[in-house]
Amino acid sequence: MRKMFKKSNVVNGVFVILMLVVLFVPSAKAIMIQGLMEIGLFKPDTTAETKGLLPANGLAGIRFKNASGTVLDLGDLKGKVVFLNFWATWCPPCLAEMPSVNKLYKQFKDDKEVVFILVDADSDFGKAQKYMDRKGYQLPVFATASSIPESLFSGALPTTIVFDKEGRVSYHESGAANYANTRFIEFIKKLKGN
Repeated sequence: MRKMFKKSNVVNGVFVILMLVVLFVPSAKAIMIQGLMEIGLFKPDTTAETKGLLPANGLAGIRFKNASGTVLDLGDLKGKVVFLNFWATWCPPCLAEMPSVNKLYKQFKDDKEVVFILVDADSDFGKAQKYMDRKGYQLPVFATASSIPESLFSGALPTTIVFDKEGRVSYHESGAANYANTRFIEFIKKLKGN
């Protein structure tokens, strides 16, 4: 009995329990990823090549709606920088990056040249808004209101796309990233023309 409770066995048992929690509890996994973001991992790569990602017929007709029924058409947003993020409340990497997305949003929310569209992949406004309210985020939640070309969104969560003022894809990333990163903020400012 005494051998079973050796210090090394207890430490191993605690480690196994922690790993199981991280594997099976989405919020625990999100916290772990957030910690890795804080130490400098998961920086968005704004230098990656994004040519050829645009749909052949442009952005017109790609629509999103919010809970009150307001519809945004990407084709109508030419002249603005658009931050488009596909996410879900059950997705740990999505939840991990959300604080950084919120910080970025706070920085540009009053800027008429920058539009944020956070698309709940489940189109469950109630659940998505409940999450935003619980966390104190004021991010605008949308659902898809048209088909989305696979060149923009293949289903991987989270996926973030940034369009420049001409409607060109300037950034396209699948996976979590720290969007409160100073380089990314400068990237958005550069797209605005500041």
